[in-house]
Amino acid sequence: MAEATANGAAAVAAGGDRKAAFLQIYVQLKEDLLRDPAFDYTDESREWIEKMLDYNVPGGKLNRGISVIDSYKLLKQGNQLTDTEFFLGGVLGWCIEWLQAYFLVLDDIMDNSVTRRGQPCWFRVPKVGLIATNDGILMRNHIPRMLKKYFKGKPYYVDLLDLFNEVEFQTASGQLLDLITTHEGEQNLSKYNITVYNRIVQYKTAYYSFYLPVACALLLAGKNLDNFLEVKDILIQMGTYFQIQDDYLDCFGHPDVIGKIGTDIQDFKCSWLVVQALGLANESQLKILSDNYGKTDPACVEKVKRLYKDLNLEKLFAEYERTSYGKLISSIEAQPGKEVQHVLKSFLEKIYKRQK
Repeated sequence: MAEATANGAAAVAAGGDRKAAFLQIYVQLKEDLLRDPAFDYTDESREWIEKMLDYNVPGGKLNRGISVIDSYKLLKQGNQLTDTEFFLGGVLGWCIEWLQAYFLVLDDIMDNSVTRRGQPCWFRVPKVGLIATNDGILMRNHIPRMLKKYFKGKPYYVDLLDLFNEVEFQTASGQLLDLITTHEGEQNLSKYNITVYNRIVQYKTAYYSFYLPVACALLLAGKNLDNFLEVKDILIQMGTYFQIQDDYLDCFGHPDVIGKIGTDIQDFKCSWLVVQALGLANESQLKILSDNYGKTDPACVEKVKRLYKDLNLEKLFAEYERTSYGKLISSIEAQPGKEVQHVLKSFLEKIYKRQK
């Protein structure tokens, strides 16, 4: 069955529709998990898991997952991947999408979010509620099941397990930093600065969103990750840039475009925008921030957004985006291998000036 899927996906991809090819692999992986011999499924539990996976895993942009395949191909100097190579790259791509889904389901509960990807958060779906917590744990446990089925016996199998375990630990630790900075005790904006912000972003977002897909591709290509530490650093910088874009879009993006209703202001998030505002505001503006940031009242949210506009944070973001792009390009072009340069540039082009 897996071989048939690999052949079918590769054929679709050769026709130019990478996303359709990638989604074919999802169908196969879901079938594998629903037939996993380690658990005796009832019809009801199988139906629940299938619905839960379909709701949470394939609904995003899938950039992280597809990037594994794209990066693997570029590391092979642009040569066409074989059916098996395409399929294995797709499996690792979906492992990242599963990881993303697991994080988001639990993150939405912790943040008490309303929508995700243009639909109600999973825990807000009728009859789901806090069962979503266990669903997140299940999705996390699906990842080693997929890795075992398709990579056990390969020389880099243990490296893959170590990579996913380490990145998950880093991401969960970054989430902890975010939560205790944002939610614990009395709300205190004086805790927020660019150093705190960068640390949260590096661990919560950059490792799993940017380093993990490239690291998977490097392992597939037979590379030693210890030889690509500079590449890791560039990808972490790129991940920081990506999160700053996210913070900007949370406030200034349209919900219909970004697929969610931004709540960073209401949630007292350590956002790039509030960190910049704290550094630019005068005494009266700081009082406006202090009185209104972290409040759910729409009038308070609007006062914060108006202050951001008064401080020209939209212009500041545009300048940040321009200079960051230039610095990243310079760092990328300093890398010795052209294939690695192509991988890094492909990532940067996907996110530069994105609107969602």
